[in-house]
Amino acid sequence: MTEKTTPRPGRRRTVELLMLLAAITVFVIGFSLAGLGVNGSVPPVLALFTGVLGGGAIAVHIALRYLAPWADPLMLPLGVLLNGIGLVVIWGLHAEAGRDGSGALKQLMWTGLGLALCLAVLVVVRRPQLLQRYPYLMALAGVLLIASPMLPVVGLDQYGARRWLSFGTITVQPSEFAKLPLVVFLAAYLGVKRDVLALAAKQVMVREVKVFSLPRMRDMGPMTAAWGMAILVLVGTKDLGTSLLLFGLFLAMFYIATQRKSWVGIGLAMFLAGAYAAYLIFWHVQQRVAIWLAPFDPEVYRQQGGSYQVVEGLFALADGGLLGIGFGAGRAATLFASDSDLILVSIGEKFGLAGLSAVILAILLLVERGFRVALASRELFVKLMTAGLAFLWAFQVFVVLGGVTLLIPLTGMTTPLLAIGGSSLTTSWIIIGLWLRVGDTARRPAQAVTGEPGETVEISLNDGRLTAVRPSTSAIDQM
Repeated sequence: MTEKTTPRPGRRRTVELLMLLAAITVFVIGFSLAGLGVNGSVPPVLALFTGVLGGGAIAVHIALRYLAPWADPLMLPLGVLLNGIGLVVIWGLHAEAGRDGSGALKQLMWTGLGLALCLAVLVVVRRPQLLQRYPYLMALAGVLLIASPMLPVVGLDQYGARRWLSFGTITVQPSEFAKLPLVVFLAAYLGVKRDVLALAAKQVMVREVKVFSLPRMRDMGPMTAAWGMAILVLVGTKDLGTSLLLFGLFLAMFYIATQRKSWVGIGLAMFLAGAYAAYLIFWHVQQRVAIWLAPFDPEVYRQQGGSYQVVEGLFALADGGLLGIGFGAGRAATLFASDSDLILVSIGEKFGLAGLSAVILAILLLVERGFRVALASRELFVKLMTAGLAFLWAFQVFVVLGGVTLLIPLTGMTTPLLAIGGSSLTTSWIIIGLWLRVGDTARRPAQAVTGEPGETVEISLNDGRLTAVRPSTSAIDQM
């Protein structure tokens, strides 16, 4: 019996290690320059930050060599690069503002936890397709997490929105964690109902030319339920950003599963109708729209909660120019939420258009690798789940960047891996862990062993095992 040889994945991991070292080097140089710009010396905590970020990244890399050797080699270095840039900017902003280093140290703690969770995903989730076993339990978990800020005791209302849970000095944003079970539920549900939703529709014709497809009313239940949940989130928590993100995710996954543009059109029409009703009812939505339409109006600029934050953010981006002004100068450190909602503004001021463009390209490259993994996946559920997570990441960055540049109304939302906050950071690393696991499962080649006619042979495919009996050679084969 002869064994068929398969290519070894060692080269992927070697490339990954080299890029990891490059990402850690960029972090060390950036952190040193931030300290020199603010205090005139290298920060004394540089070794601590490098040890946690670099040590955690190397630990995940070593685990990948044994647990997921065929995983994408670009994802971990890109994640470490973005996480490192976020740490540099957060530390620099806090040092400029004269704050203590507790905020940056807390973000470093979340970084270590996020890398540990990424490693845990690789260990625990050996077969991603098994996540579809409990779709409705996942849906219930997601809904409960989104609704939890409405609880009377631990729910925290800040800045016109109720989207946090407060436990003493620790605050958690449960909507960040809710995205994961909701994506799993949608992937499982659409994987089962895909054919019905894609094929059962009434065609609207104009002179024998199809212009639109209307789904059957009984198939509108999922769309109506998603629309109702988005509106309830908007009403209950006053969180326009989360409402927009969740409904956008639902429409994107619907389109990926069915490839029917009519579902997107109907969904957008329903959301716009609900958003207009919310605009008529809630003052904070009216305020966000007024800021978007007339940010430089003196009345809008000076009123409490007005356009001051957005306008000053635009000026900070302009101050950054092409190459940035570095740390120790500028206005970004004085802006509210410069390390969270406006983190991209801070990056633009400190590193300029070139630096901000490089950061956005790194994010887009990470999203592209996520979609590439989805295309390589064999199971429909895994395809939908991976693509949904990639779209979620891309759409979240679009909402943040569009808000700070006034392309769309500003909504409070974090940028993955960059903004301060443990909920967003740990969720982002969990998503990267899932991408790495799915990529390994999708790209691992089939290992087949051939045998003599009639001999039982074993074929190893991905993480499953298949036993087959090779048929005897026929008379035709013997001729």
